[in-house]
Amino acid sequence: MTIRKGTSQDLSAVLELIKELAIYEKAPNEVSVSVTEMEQNGFGPHPLFEFFVATEDEKIVGLALYYYKYSTWKGRCLFLEDIIVTESKRGNGIGKLLFDEVGKVAQQQGVRRMEWQVLEWNEPAINFYKKMPVHLDSEWINCKLTNYELDTLYGDEQFTLSHH
Repeated sequence: MTIRKGTSQDLSAVLELIKELAIYEKAPNEVSVSVTEMEQNGFGPHPLFEFFVATEDEKIVGLALYYYKYSTWKGRCLFLEDIIVTESKRGNGIGKLLFDEVGKVAQQQGVRRMEWQVLEWNEPAINFYKKMPVHLDSEWINCKLTNYELDTLYGDEQFTLSHH
């Protein structure tokens, strides 16, 4: 088992892992990103993300993808978007190795906080995080607008919010 920094040549295998995660998270049709888009976003002039891969016999079996964000209270933070281990390799410590690599980056970069999300029903992941000195925060509610909703609100045919 080897953990190494991801390269653009890894993106095809990475996208397959992302699709596997979407199936696990009961959202198989939600993945719309492409290898080309990931290459532009991760390896262009202003990379939006970085990642580590876990390989076994040169085959990618795990992924940890992260990026930097900014907190008005804390400053520079690191957000761990996903840790994914292919189903047949789960339970072998690969997720912990990937998590630790990202944690080392966060520590070395001097970020004020490392953050991530976990689905409330994902007991294996929650139990994994409970083994570490992690703060599981149930106080915050996640909010998001999809591209459809953004188009509805801010596109050519704008939905106007009333200001009463």
